[in-house]
Amino acid sequence: MVSDAEQAAGAFYGDHGPLCVLAAAVTVLASIFLAAIEYFKPVGKRRAKNGTLPKLPPGPAGVPILGTLATSLKRPPEPPSNPFQQLNSLAQYGEMATVHIGSKTWIFLNSKRVVAEIIAKRGSATNQRTPMPVSSGIISHGDRRTVLMMQEDWAEPRRVMHSLLTGSQMRQYGEWQELESTQMMAEYLLKPELWHRHHYRYANSVVHRIALGERLAKSTRELEDMQNCVNIFVGNIGTSIVDWLPELARLPRWLQPWRPHWERLEQWNFRVYSEWWVPTRDKVLAGTAPPSFVRDTLLHPDTKYKGSDEDAMYVAMQLIEAGSDTTREALNILVMAALEYPEPFAKARAEVDRVCGVGAEARLPTLADMDSLGYIGAMAKEGLRWHPIFNTTPDHAASKDVEFEGYYFPTGVGFVINQVLVCNECENPEAFVPERWMDGHELDITHGLWQFGGGRRICVGYRLAQRSLFINIARLVQSFNFEANGPYNPKILNLESTGEPFPVKVSIRNEHYAKLIMAEAEKAGVVEDAKMARDKL
Repeated sequence: MVSDAEQAAGAFYGDHGPLCVLAAAVTVLASIFLAAIEYFKPVGKRRAKNGTLPKLPPGPAGVPILGTLATSLKRPPEPPSNPFQQLNSLAQYGEMATVHIGSKTWIFLNSKRVVAEIIAKRGSATNQRTPMPVSSGIISHGDRRTVLMMQEDWAEPRRVMHSLLTGSQMRQYGEWQELESTQMMAEYLLKPELWHRHHYRYANSVVHRIALGERLAKSTRELEDMQNCVNIFVGNIGTSIVDWLPELARLPRWLQPWRPHWERLEQWNFRVYSEWWVPTRDKVLAGTAPPSFVRDTLLHPDTKYKGSDEDAMYVAMQLIEAGSDTTREALNILVMAALEYPEPFAKARAEVDRVCGVGAEARLPTLADMDSLGYIGAMAKEGLRWHPIFNTTPDHAASKDVEFEGYYFPTGVGFVINQVLVCNECENPEAFVPERWMDGHELDITHGLWQFGGGRRICVGYRLAQRSLFINIARLVQSFNFEANGPYNPKILNLESTGEPFPVKVSIRNEHYAKLIMAEAEKAGVVEDAKMARDKL
């Protein structure tokens, strides 16, 4: 028999069945949502391993699971009226601002003081990266790009790249930098309207010579492919939600519909790298390769490099990627500064004239003149501060809990240098004023400037970059004039390698300098190379 209670229950469900089903569904969905919130909880909202609750600086509010991801990935209008609006807005929270993006917690460092304290002084505890399964994983052929590489994988490539900072190597590299700079000056003279392309050829050729040992002899397609490798990698960092919710990468492969797209990009990138790498590697193995980083360090038996052939390829090709692109962009920025602030360039020219002579008595500046041309060094630093190439740096994640001035940052929290605010931490930041760096450290491009990162993760090529900027700025201000050749926005730089970044008219200072450049190019044996480069462009 059916009891009265069962009859009542049956009648209730008969009358309210749909509501019961809906209530059950809501309960299930709510449970799933709450479980997801807990699973994807940002690391900065979780207790540390010792049970301590995090204590973080203030920051913008977000939403469950995504945090501020929606606003972080929002594309600004073209061209943006304020390209740094989001980063500038973090100043309201003080020297540090906490931003939860997906399951990650990033602490934006908004002043030089806290950058020095967290990145430099506590570098042993802030040397890790947070996982980015697409950017550092798929696109980078399985965590092979050192800039995003996890600490445990990064130590070995960093060990072999340390040779790029040694004095003995600098002398050899300096000869190549001066040679390629002489060719660039001849290219400027032969085809001044393509000034920006000459910057790219110089930068790529120098780092190609250093890394692979031979002067650059690549086709336009090959150069464009290499530039596109940079653009694809840099342009896609953090564009996938999987980079911000790395837990999604643990799903079964058939539940990762995003993988085929990124894998196609990676396969293309790998093919481009191989076309550049394999001929050099084979010459090294055959004993016919000229001096280079690959021959004398990376693949040298005494180095005892522990990586595979593919690992070695990525180490070498990253040098070419990073070294060519940043130097090109920095030189473009200095040309923009010449249009906007001609007075510092006149002052720089006077300094070069004092050291290197004037007119028929002039000689081209060399790297040996660095100690005598401090204002040129200050110009290089001011260019990187005035228009920072990198608006933020890759995060420096805590590899253990960090305490700092009353805050408690658990393991896994990332620290990001907010380059926009840090670079603007000076009087009249909109102005190009090299004098602000004339403090006795003008020839140390990392002193007080964080564009190359800092701590143990500092860019190993910063000395090469400084010398490239020095030699070319000194020679350009000595011999060429720059004028605007049309309207432009000084706050917006199109830094692509194809197409003029902004309209510039370049002219030689006078015939004395035209003769000087061609005479030095003849002596260096690069006149024909300059003509060939001109004809290719």
